[in-house]
Amino acid sequence: MIEALNKPKTDAAVLKEVKLIVGRIKGLHYTRVANNKGLWEYGLDIVDLVDVILAIEQKYNIIIPDDVPVYTVNDFVAYIQLNRPQVEHQPAAM
Repeated sequence: MIEALNKPKTDAAVLKEVKLIVGRIKGLHYTRVANNKGLWEYGLDIVDLVDVILAIEQKYNIIIPDDVPVYTVNDFVAYIQLNRPQVEHQPAAM
């Protein structure tokens, strides 16, 4: 049971969560948010983009520097996968 809580999220789970964040900020259902479509194509302005970045940073306990190019959902997913803290696997308590 504890191991399930410590398992890293799969690419698909991270992808869905990023889409949910973008959708929530723009009032879209997450299934309408495409992986490779530029976020500006959904009408996100710089304030919306900052909101997306802050939400992702908080959710994944990471920092996304200003110089990191994040233009699409896939850009965010790739950055998360490379930079999120790794969870160490601990033996299950008996």
